[in-house]
Amino acid sequence: MNIKHAQYMLTILQEGGITNAARKLYVSQPSLSQMVKLVENNLGAPIFNRTKDPLTLTYAGQRYMEAARQVLAINENLKKEIEEINHEDHGKFRLGIPVQRGMQILPHALPVFFEKYPHVDIELTEYGSTETEKLLLDGKVDIACMTTIPRYEELQYTLIENEELVLLANKDTDLAHRIPNGTPISILEAKNECFISNKPGHSIRAIQDILFASNNISPKLLLESASIEVEKKVVVACRAVMICPLGYIEKEGPIPSQANIYPLKDTDSKRHCYVCHRKDLYLTKYMRDFINILSEYGSQTC
Repeated sequence: MNIKHAQYMLTILQEGGITNAARKLYVSQPSLSQMVKLVENNLGAPIFNRTKDPLTLTYAGQRYMEAARQVLAINENLKKEIEEINHEDHGKFRLGIPVQRGMQILPHALPVFFEKYPHVDIELTEYGSTETEKLLLDGKVDIACMTTIPRYEELQYTLIENEELVLLANKDTDLAHRIPNGTPISILEAKNECFISNKPGHSIRAIQDILFASNNISPKLLLESASIEVEKKVVVACRAVMICPLGYIEKEGPIPSQANIYPLKDTDSKRHCYVCHRKDLYLTKYMRDFINILSEYGSQTC
């Protein structure tokens, strides 16, 4: 259905005839009559009963006018929606973030974001940092928050927080009996302990594997998990240790009271928490604001 034709036909109906409608539309009566004939020819049926004054609708005309009103309403709604999208108050973006990082950051960031952008949807994809980085490079997520190393020229990196690694050790381990809580140690001090470990594909697992290899040790992996929360609870339940970002351990609570925390020497990790996006991605205002919210969160936690 032609939008202009629909508007003109509804005006004819509202004005009760072609003459009044032509006057209101600022068009000539002959040209408007020609348009009516064109619409009726395209429809294959008469729209108006021309024998009556004012004009009335045939049954086909009634159906046409119902459809015309719907089409014009859809068109008007679309105009408004596009205006809102152009004002960047509405929209959607895809966020990639590991589960643990999401647990740490999203409860703080999302209330601030949704307060400002209640009509923006976030599609969440939750994998480890390594897989999340691949999804970002492949264009399958728009923004990613993850622990990584700035190494891809096509990505823009914004630092959220530096990641300090510690060894979390159950207080019944030999390590905890030998070395006071809070003492910086080498990973070699834990070579005979049982480790609770991230599964491959997570950034902490990658760092752990490098530490083991560089120090030529092969500790027993008692359990592999995709969740740091699970790992922490297993550490305090079993005589085990784990490598963990310090930011994931609350200063107060059951974990520090039941386990020792040892800063790790010689990690010199360049892997930190960044919010990233492809440089060739157009960032809407709400995307830029989301990145700023994460950055502000990081500055408050440092």
